[in-house]
Amino acid sequence: MAKPVRAPLKILMLQFKSLGDAVLMIPALRAIRDRHPDCALHVLVSEAAAPLLRHSPLITRLWSMPRVRGRARLSQTWPVIRALRRERFDLSADLGSNDRGALLSLLCGAKNRIGLVHSKGFLGRRLCYTRCIPPAPLDQHETLRLLHVLSAWDVKPPSAVEINLHTDPHLDALASQILPKATVICHMGAGRPNRQWPVGHWAALHKLAAAAGYGLVFSMGQAPRERVLLEELRQNSPDVHVLPPMPDVGVFLAVLKRARAIISGDTGPMHFAAALGVPTIALFGPSSPVQWGPVGEGHQVLLGGRCTCDHRAHRCHSASNCLSAISPERVMGCLQSILSPDQ
Repeated sequence: MAKPVRAPLKILMLQFKSLGDAVLMIPALRAIRDRHPDCALHVLVSEAAAPLLRHSPLITRLWSMPRVRGRARLSQTWPVIRALRRERFDLSADLGSNDRGALLSLLCGAKNRIGLVHSKGFLGRRLCYTRCIPPAPLDQHETLRLLHVLSAWDVKPPSAVEINLHTDPHLDALASQILPKATVICHMGAGRPNRQWPVGHWAALHKLAAAAGYGLVFSMGQAPRERVLLEELRQNSPDVHVLPPMPDVGVFLAVLKRARAIISGDTGPMHFAAALGVPTIALFGPSSPVQWGPVGEGHQVLLGGRCTCDHRAHRCHSASNCLSAISPERVMGCLQSILSPDQ
C-alpha cells in the first residue's frame, strides 16, 4: 500500500525590527529554501520593510502590517492576523524576537514557534513560543546570529553568506529621472544621532570630492531631526545636491541601484547598497562592524577613534562622538581607492 504523500511544510518567518534587519534575514530565508525546497515560505514584516522583500524569489507570500511604536492599530492588524491563522502554519520563527514579534507569533498560531530568549520585554514573552533559543554570541555577524535561530529546525548555514536584493523593474524609469547620472550617494541619516557623521565633515568631504572631480548627492530620512541636519549642510555648502524625498523604500532601492558608490553610517541604506552590489564605504563608531558590517566583496569599513564604547555599544556616551574621529580626508582617500574620477 502506497504511503500517503505529505503536504509541503508551511513556514512563517517574522521580522519586526528595523529595515536593515529585514535585509539581513535574507540568508536565513535562503537556508530554509535550501533545506526545504518545496516548502511554502511566508514572511511577515512591517509595511515599511515590505518593498525590500517584495520581489524575492525565495518567498512564497509576503505579508505586512503597520508598525508604529506605541500604537497597535487593531483595525488594520487583526484582519491580517486572522488571514495568517487560516494558513495553519507548521512552523514559525521570530527572528526579531521583540514584544510585537512574540505576540504575533502566538496569535498567528503555528504549531511550533521558535524565538530568542531575551531578558528584556514583557513578562511571559517566552510563553509565546513553543521553543526558546539562546542568542548567538555578539562576535558573529548578525546574518549568522539569525541563522543560529534556525538551528532548532536543523537548518544549516549556507557555505557562503550572500545577500541579494531585487528591485522593481517598473521603477527604473522613475529612478533614472531622480538620479539621471550615476554618482556617489552620501546617506547622512541614521536611526540614532551618535551614528551620524558630523555635518561639518560631510561639508568638507563635499568640497574635497568636487576638487577631485567626483559628483556627490546627499540623501536623508524624513525624521525632523534629520531634516534639520540637511538644512545645516546646505548652510555649509549652498551648492550641495540632495535627493528628493522618496515615496517609499522601493523607489529608493531603484535609485540606489544606479549609484557608483554609497558612503553611509551604520544604517539601513548601507545594507541596502551592499545587497544591491553597490560599492559601500561604511562609517562605524559605537556599533560593531563585526556584527553589523556590510555583507559582500568590494566594501570598506572605516572605524572611529578609540572610545569607551569600544565599538560594541548601541550608543556612544563620550563627550565627543567617536565617529567624529573619521576625517573627511580619510573617507576621500577610501573613495579614491574604489573609484577613479574619470569613470
